[in-house]
Amino acid sequence: MQETITLRTSGQGLYEFTSMVQRFLSGTGIRDGLLTLFCQHTSCSLVVQENADPDVQADLQAFFRRLVPPANDPSMHYLEHRTEGPDDMPAHIKAALTQTSLSIPVSGGRMALGTWQGIYLFEHRDAPHTRRVVAHLLGT
Repeated sequence: MQETITLRTSGQGLYEFTSMVQRFLSGTGIRDGLLTLFCQHTSCSLVVQENADPDVQADLQAFFRRLVPPANDPSMHYLEHRTEGPDDMPAHIKAALTQTSLSIPVSGGRMALGTWQGIYLFEHRDAPHTRRVVAHLLGT
């Protein structure tokens, strides 16, 4: 079973879409298996992260901004790819440091996530974007 999930972002940040993935799972009738999520973009990524305290997401964003500042920051003078703005190449770097796919076990028709875990699209660009994540489920 496979479906493409579309997410709209409003700029850099973490966008939880756990419930959208669970709706997909519920519609498959598959009880146990392995879910793969694949992001079809090179300037955002996927993460499993805490969904209880919003400070976690704020701290992650602050860390990545500090780790990889915009291309117009003097510390990033060595970057050559700048055609799409100062957030573009840093977005590619952030995506390379994180993940564009996730594998999550499915048990009893539900993702085997921990109590405080959620699935997030981590948008690394400043402008709003429409993002696609392919959900693929193999199972019984």
